[in-house]
Amino acid sequence: MLMVIFRLFRSLSAGMIAIAFPYRILVDLKYSTSTLGLIYTAATIATAIFGLLFGFLADIYSKKITLLMAAVLLPLSAILIFSSNNLFLLFVAAMLGGISATGSTSGGGVGGAAAPIQNAIITDLTRPQERTFYFSLLMFLGSIIAALGSLAAKFLSNKDIFLLAALLSLCSALVIAPIKLTRTANHENKFALKSALTIGKFTLTGMLNGLSQGLVAPFLIPFFVITFNISESVMANYAFISGIIASFALLAAPYLKRRFGFLRSIIITRGLGTTLAVIMPIFRILPVSLFIYFSMPALRVMALPVQQSAMTDMVDSEEVGRALGVNQVTRLVSSSLGTLFSGYMFDISEIGLPFYTYGAVMGINIFLYYKFFKDSKE
Repeated sequence: MLMVIFRLFRSLSAGMIAIAFPYRILVDLKYSTSTLGLIYTAATIATAIFGLLFGFLADIYSKKITLLMAAVLLPLSAILIFSSNNLFLLFVAAMLGGISATGSTSGGGVGGAAAPIQNAIITDLTRPQERTFYFSLLMFLGSIIAALGSLAAKFLSNKDIFLLAALLSLCSALVIAPIKLTRTANHENKFALKSALTIGKFTLTGMLNGLSQGLVAPFLIPFFVITFNISESVMANYAFISGIIASFALLAAPYLKRRFGFLRSIIITRGLGTTLAVIMPIFRILPVSLFIYFSMPALRVMALPVQQSAMTDMVDSEEVGRALGVNQVTRLVSSSLGTLFSGYMFDISEIGLPFYTYGAVMGINIFLYYKFFKDSKE
C-alpha cells in the first residue's frame, strides 16, 4: 500500500510537470525547441546514469534506502525550477528530476530514475503469475493520477505548478520511510550476471524503444503548439484525455498476456502505434492529430506491464535491479540521441521527419522482438 501511495504522489507531480515544463521553456522564457531538446537530452542522460547507479545499489545494498535516495531528487528539481529562470539551473533541475519526456508518466517519463527500483521491489513482493496484474494496476493508478495532474496544471500559474509538485513529491519520499522488505540485498558477485544473454536482448530492444521515444514523445506537445497554436490551458485538457485513455489501456495488459502472450502483444500494440506515428505529420488536421495523440500513448503503454513481467520472469531474481537499470540506461541514452535530432528538425521546420524516422526504428525493433523471443514461452 505504501508503494501505491508513493507512486500516486509522484505521478501527480509528474503529470503537472510534464505539461508545464515545455511551456516554461518555450513560452515563458522564450527559448527555442533546440534548447528544449538539449535540456531533455541532458535530463535523459542524467536519468540513465542515476537509474543504472540506483539499480546496482538496490541489488547489492538496500532497495529501500536506494529508493529514498531516488525519491528526493524530484522535489529538489521542482524547487529549482520554481525559484530560478537561470538556464544553467534549469538544466540541472531537469537532470535531477528526470524531466526528459521520453516516456509516459506511467512508465517513468518524469522522475524516471526511481522506476527500476520500484519495479524491483514489486518483483520481490509478488509471485510471477501475479506480476503482470500488479504492474498494470500500479501503472494504471499512476497514469490516472498523472492525467489529473496534467488537468490541474490549467488552474495554476506556471511557476506555482512547480512549487506544488515539489511539495507532493516530497510527501512521496516521506511515505516510504516506514516500508519494510523481507528480501535482503545480495552483497556477493556484484558484477557477475547469470542472465547476461537475456538482459542483452532486452537491452537492445530497449535501446531502440528509447530511440523511438526520444524522436517523438518530447515533441508531441510542441507539435500542437507549432502546428495549431494550442494554448497551455487547452493542451492541458488534451493531455488529460490522452492520459486517461492510456491509463485504462494499461488494464488490458493481463488480457493481452493471456490472449496473445508476450511477443504478439508487443507486435500488435507497437505496430499499430507506429502506423499512427507515421500518419500524424501527413494529415495536419486537428481532429486527426488529436485522435492520434489520444491513441498513440495508449498503444505504447498497453503491453508495457507484459514486457516488464516477462523481463523479471526471465532474469535471475537477484539481478532484477541491475537488469532494469542496465535496460533503462541504454534506453534513455539512445532516446537522448532521438531528442537531439528531433529538436533540430523542429527548429528548421522539418517536423515530419522525426515521425517517419520513428516508424523505421520501430519497424526494426518489432523485427528484433520477433527474432529474440519467438521461442519464448512467456
